[in-house]
Amino acid sequence: MTPSAWDETTVRRVIDAHKERPGALLPILHALQTEFGHVPRGSVPLIAEALDRSRAEIHGVISFYPHFREQAPGAHVLQICRGESCLAMGGEHLAEHAKERLGCEFHGTRADGAVTLEPVYCLGQCGCSPALQFDGEVYGRMTPARLDELLRAKGLV
Repeated sequence: MTPSAWDETTVRRVIDAHKERPGALLPILHALQTEFGHVPRGSVPLIAEALDRSRAEIHGVISFYPHFREQAPGAHVLQICRGESCLAMGGEHLAEHAKERLGCEFHGTRADGAVTLEPVYCLGQCGCSPALQFDGEVYGRMTPARLDELLRAKGLV
């Protein structure tokens, strides 16, 4: 799904669909990120007003969870698992290789906008560590060489 461009009407529709639920903030944030590819800054005051919370509280939740992004991601999203099993099986080496190969840090996007690199804190692939997710598809037993193959196959190196 291609993310939508910022649209206040869409933001209000998403908020209205969830605001009466108990614990509505997280479902709203997830729905906005699904819709836009990130949680647009302009949505924060609208959420705060609808839920009768401060903007600081909404921003605090967005910044607390590494899953949420405040900037639109690159054309592709590469998430590397940072869970204990993946780290124990070479995940740190894999992460460093990805940073070097892409030329950006976690929460960053390659200069050409092609790939955003993100940490993720468990993909449920502990038996196949280390794991990563590329555009929603999970890959286990990942090595730097296999990552290079994946990036080549996607036309990104």
